[in-house]
Amino acid sequence: MLLKSNNYEHLYKSFKWNIPSYFNIATSTIDKKEYQNRTAMIDVLDNGKIQNWSFADIKKHSNKLANVFDHFQLDSNARVGIVLGQCPETAISHMACFKTGRISIPLFNLFGVEALYYRLMNSRASVVICDQIGLDKIKEIFDELPFLKLILCIDINKDETNILSFHNLLEKASDNYITKTTFAKDPGIIIYTSGTTGGPKGALLPHRALLGHIPGVEIPHHFLSSSDPVTDLFWTPADWAWIGGLFDVLLPAWYFGIPVVSYRSKKFDPEFTFSLLSKLKIKNTFLPPTALKIMKSFNPSQKLNNLNLRTVGSGGEALGEELLEWGKEILGVGINEFYGQTECNLTISNSRLLMPAKQGSIGKPVPGHDVRLISHEGNFVSEPGVDGEIIVKSNSPVAFLKYWENDQETQKKVVNGWLYTGDFAYRDDEGYYFFKGREDDIINTSGYRVGPSEIEDCILSHPEVEMVGVIGVPDQVRGNIIKAFVIPRDKANVLSQNNKLKESIKNLVKLKLAAHEYPRIIEFIKELPMTTTGKIIRKKLRENNK
Repeated sequence: MLLKSNNYEHLYKSFKWNIPSYFNIATSTIDKKEYQNRTAMIDVLDNGKIQNWSFADIKKHSNKLANVFDHFQLDSNARVGIVLGQCPETAISHMACFKTGRISIPLFNLFGVEALYYRLMNSRASVVICDQIGLDKIKEIFDELPFLKLILCIDINKDETNILSFHNLLEKASDNYITKTTFAKDPGIIIYTSGTTGGPKGALLPHRALLGHIPGVEIPHHFLSSSDPVTDLFWTPADWAWIGGLFDVLLPAWYFGIPVVSYRSKKFDPEFTFSLLSKLKIKNTFLPPTALKIMKSFNPSQKLNNLNLRTVGSGGEALGEELLEWGKEILGVGINEFYGQTECNLTISNSRLLMPAKQGSIGKPVPGHDVRLISHEGNFVSEPGVDGEIIVKSNSPVAFLKYWENDQETQKKVVNGWLYTGDFAYRDDEGYYFFKGREDDIINTSGYRVGPSEIEDCILSHPEVEMVGVIGVPDQVRGNIIKAFVIPRDKANVLSQNNKLKESIKNLVKLKLAAHEYPRIIEFIKELPMTTTGKIIRKKLRENNK
């Protein structure tokens, strides 16, 4: 935990990690005696009704599931696939894994059959916990998963061969369980990367990763408090199958004894989001860039006075000036951008409480993390304004242990004590970082290295543009030229390929950015290829453009 301060430099220089030898995520969250009577989760059901779960409720049910795991004599390090959306059973399942020393695998419940097969096979998962939708998919591949022995379904009452009712098992199980003592460095969870650059890799995270996340959550959210009465209330539309939903919201909130809101959404709905924020008086939220862009497209025209937000964080893609200004005006608070990746999350962040916001900046290094830029030649970049790859000292407690069953990729990721992110940025003379993009996404045009995010942000400010993705395409004269794939607000333009609108977009970029950054080619499309976390897969745009 950070000591409250309004001085970033003092906070960064004075911070020291205090990671105990023994640490368990469940022990530090739902097992805490002082939290038992507090609300842990406000679960919003499809019919609009709300169910409150206390920390004692979550503890009791996870104890029951822990006893179920032991009853079936699962291996001590068994991998448990959790194919569920935001719901109490998801949290209960993770906690049961942590309590017993087993390894949980969060899996997006909207994954297709192939995506599920790859991850369950790669991890050699012996148990899957799912709903009916997930069960239907897993039944298709069950015979092809030799390691999978048991399926627990939350939506059935009648058992089948190797498929048992989750709730029936818990009803019969004891709610007494002594959480296993684990080392802080012991593996706790495998989170598969979203695969923007190659196939998904299973990042194996230790129990201490929760402690490693705490400063990176406190900075953008202006120091969360574990005091009673609790005044904060956390929600994110990001699924708990991803590090942003699980380690940026759910687990840190419970570490502080703060309740979270859960909702099983199949598709992001901006109208529902505004309604939920207002109805429940949510104080803290992580809104991914794509969610913010969709909310802006919904376009409430004035500040919503019925909101009660204290902090809004966002990360994953650069937001841009237009979106930041909209957020401040409509949401009523400044959005704090942060940076991280599954393998080493929340290492750079803004905090309007600690430092003035700078347009386009992802902030400064989070206390506890040694962040540098390195050139292609392997030298640290110290000069302001010079691009380099973001690297993080790998002894950070937030860092992953390795890629599951993939030593070759692990060795590429961690070199000489530094974790190489593959993301490029530059730093100004005050220490602010400015994200440029992934190495594969950087466009070399006419001797300039151009990141796609800045151009996308500029094009998004056009009133007739809903979404955009930018890539470089080969050109004999300039090396590469810039191409923009644009989803127009008026879908009729997709068919007409409106030349007037194209010229308007080009002129906007020339005016706001630079002549070498305008898209010489614009193609109107109906949808962009995106990861399940809402990041544009520019690799697919390049592949489809060959």
